[in-house]
Amino acid sequence: MKVLTLVAATLGFALSSASAAEPVKRPKGVVELFTSQGCNSCPPADEYLSQLALEGDVVALSYHVDYWDYLGWRDTLANADNTQRQQQYNRAFGTRSVYTPQAIVNGRQEVNGAKRDKVDGAINRMAGTNEGMIVDVSVSYSGDSLVIETGEAENWKGDAHVVLVYFDRATQVKIERGKNTGRSFTYLNSVNGFHSAGKWHGKATRLELPMSEISRKAAGGCAVLLQSMKEGGLPGPVIGAAIVQRQESW
Repeated sequence: MKVLTLVAATLGFALSSASAAEPVKRPKGVVELFTSQGCNSCPPADEYLSQLALEGDVVALSYHVDYWDYLGWRDTLANADNTQRQQQYNRAFGTRSVYTPQAIVNGRQEVNGAKRDKVDGAINRMAGTNEGMIVDVSVSYSGDSLVIETGEAENWKGDAHVVLVYFDRATQVKIERGKNTGRSFTYLNSVNGFHSAGKWHGKATRLELPMSEISRKAAGGCAVLLQSMKEGGLPGPVIGAAIVQRQESW
């Protein structure tokens, strides 16, 4: 039996993004992992995603998909929207089929999420270049609102969305059937919902969202992705990001 260990301090939830008065620290990149509790190739990828989440330099999100549920274990964190997002990436990349564990780095490159060198290589290759986080995104409190502020991109052309991704910070699961029978895991940043909060047109933008809405949806917190969109509404490169962990006062 293997349990992914957590640093105790990470459970004392706090706002991890810079406040409006501080310089914005851009994350090194964004990793979206598509995984399943019923996939025997996924545990190494789940462990690495958790490591990235704890280190905090990367916006690390875990999307549990439901298409392996028929193998004998129904993934307790999966939902159809997560599966649909992976399928949309699949169409955007023009690849033949979806698989787990699949990691999407910055919305630009897909790699096997269990191959750390491949994920690290993609993150490091894009960091600090035009394929990395080129737009500042900050999150701060203002009364009973969550305020999202973005920078601008000179000569920006195209369509981009401000995407809010809600997640559970840490969920421990004991798998009782299927290919991972008897194993226990603590999954970090498991996505339970996401939606577009508005469009971005290349200019500095400020959005206010009621904290009551954020609190209801984000059991662990939420990430903000500034994501360009391809034809047909398919997801494209992520050009800015920030992450907020749940606070006790929410």
